[in-house]
Amino acid sequence: MKKMLFVAVLFTASFAWAQEEGTEDDTPKDGWTKSGNIGLIFNQAAFNAEWQGGGTSNYAANATLTYDFNYRQGKLTWDNRILADYGITKIKDEEFSRKTNDRLELNSIIGRQINETNWYYSFFMNFRTQFAKGYEFGEDAEGNDIRTETTRFMSPGYLQFGPGMLWKKNDNLKVNLAPATARFIFVNSKFTDVGTDPAAIMAFNDAGGYFGVEANETSRFEFGASLNAYAKFAIMENITLENLLLLYSNYLEDPQNVDIDYTLNLVMKVNEWINATATFQAIYDDNAIQGFQIRETLGIGVGYQF
Repeated sequence: MKKMLFVAVLFTASFAWAQEEGTEDDTPKDGWTKSGNIGLIFNQAAFNAEWQGGGTSNYAANATLTYDFNYRQGKLTWDNRILADYGITKIKDEEFSRKTNDRLELNSIIGRQINETNWYYSFFMNFRTQFAKGYEFGEDAEGNDIRTETTRFMSPGYLQFGPGMLWKKNDNLKVNLAPATARFIFVNSKFTDVGTDPAAIMAFNDAGGYFGVEANETSRFEFGASLNAYAKFAIMENITLENLLLLYSNYLEDPQNVDIDYTLNLVMKVNEWINATATFQAIYDDNAIQGFQIRETLGIGVGYQF
């Protein structure tokens, strides 16, 4: 509960700060506006056999892509964003490389302005999955490295959409509330196929299934309420802070267990090609695990804004 409050307070503070920042971008312009950035962070460490200070040779790489393409015509707005991240690390003497990051997400909101206010009737869509297989790692009885596949592309895959109300000050500050949201969770049958034994089916379902999907099924339907919020602003010259918050409550089962996905991105631009970035992400989804999933990254790498 304390972590949930921390996420809410952090975003609220950032949102309030962004709302106070008056910019020329507040004046809407018709037509398409497109922007994005692509980055690559690479880390490497090497030690020879005589090195006495301890350490293991390793390398890691992380690639990111963010692309926004928004459209406005009169009272109509259509905002779209693609997020893609993939990272991998390899440690010497370990048989398998490991993912450090894997995300593919598409957000789309279409709205029609109500009179001359910041409010819009809206309809939104959000899709999330990952690029590659995920594994749990361990050792067999003989001490050899082994891995067990736990996830893959579209397993899980999330799709949610629904009508709502959008409050939008500009492209960098907006909140969408959708009280009637349909949500689908898709998985591969490989992870839910337990056969026809009633005891096995009951045990699988009692354990929460696979990301909430029950035994021998490949999808799960939910109906609830969602909130999407986005705030981006400049802390100072060449330093921007971006906040993304997604909340979801399933009316059909445990509506008090609100799913949370919060991401904070801090980008410090050194020059046209060199950026320093820091990312913090907190996810709470009791269909996946009873607790917060936390991801933190920090690095300097090559980046380009377009």
